[in-house]
Amino acid sequence: MPSSLPELTADERLRYARHLAIPEFGEQAQKKLKAARILCIGAGGLGSPITLYLAAAGVGTLGIVDPDRVELSNLQRQILFSSQDQGRPKLEAAADRLLGLHPTLTLNLHPEPFTAANAMRIATGYDLIIDGTDNFPTRYLSNDVAVWLKIPNVYGSILRFDGQVAVFAPHLGGPCYRCMSPVPPKPGLVPSCAEGGVLGVLPGMIGTMQALEAIKLLTGIGTPLLGKLLHVDTLSMRFRTFTLRRDPECPVCGTTPSITEPIDYEGFCGMPTFSPNTMNPPPQVPTLTVQELDQLRKAGTPHFLLDVREPDEFQTARIEGSTLIPLASLPLRTNEVPKDKQIVVHCKLGGRSAKAVAFLLDNGFTNVWNVAGGITAWSEQVDPTIPKY
Repeated sequence: MPSSLPELTADERLRYARHLAIPEFGEQAQKKLKAARILCIGAGGLGSPITLYLAAAGVGTLGIVDPDRVELSNLQRQILFSSQDQGRPKLEAAADRLLGLHPTLTLNLHPEPFTAANAMRIATGYDLIIDGTDNFPTRYLSNDVAVWLKIPNVYGSILRFDGQVAVFAPHLGGPCYRCMSPVPPKPGLVPSCAEGGVLGVLPGMIGTMQALEAIKLLTGIGTPLLGKLLHVDTLSMRFRTFTLRRDPECPVCGTTPSITEPIDYEGFCGMPTFSPNTMNPPPQVPTLTVQELDQLRKAGTPHFLLDVREPDEFQTARIEGSTLIPLASLPLRTNEVPKDKQIVVHCKLGGRSAKAVAFLLDNGFTNVWNVAGGITAWSEQVDPTIPKY
């Protein structure tokens, strides 16, 4: 943040009059917001309220990272977008909404995945990072970049009815994300929102809290969640705060760090090197299109159709004749998968099933194929009577 703060215009004094009327906030804090540069990674469920409230609050520069397009299933929680935005790049639609709310906002759009190759380039020059993602590789990457740049990282996560918020900032005396979670969970054990679902209002709550923490950090008001993890159980409306301590042995923020530049985060998290939202599996996994699966079924070719989604997903939509074995249960239930048939594996989009195919191939199965696009592609291209979600 610059040493000299920008003056407020007459229009800004009127626009932010309710801020200026708060004795603990006032003109100085509003000037700090005008000078602030914030990077939000993700324009989805969390990124929507984060960016909307920061823009409305008067943040001067806002960077957003997101390579995706607006889908119908986004609209239940991603309030940046409308039904008319379906198919548009998220950042294109977000820009229309945010600049309509704050016309003088400086908006830096990064329509690309946040990766080890570009993270430092993208994040350099910002005062603060807000993590609005839903996958572990990007969480570890955003944490590490924030540590190296000596800027706070405002963390948030959501799943089903529960959410978490924390501020990670070793340069301010607190821990980093790796201090709290030094080892990522094994792939498949923690579902993403696409896999496990999320109540639409939950990201609104958590994202708003993240925006609030950012405002507190940038203006110096209140006490931020530095070294604290706030857990919210919305079904009981129970809020619990846990104390987090800095780990002196942390490989990134510890006394003798061993990680000083971006690493292979997908490999570190045990994930294949492709986006979990992509329709296409990694190239080393044998693949079938949904049309090829349809032909296989119509020809009566013997095969075993394995569904590795969760039971609630299976109850909502299934392909006739499929057998459900959730991905996390597969290592314990491989005896239920025949070795004398062609095995065809699907999930929702193709990510979990690609992991299942790789696992089966590593464990003695030979004729195993992944369905690219999963049940979503099956619904769109073969059988529209089956729900996509």
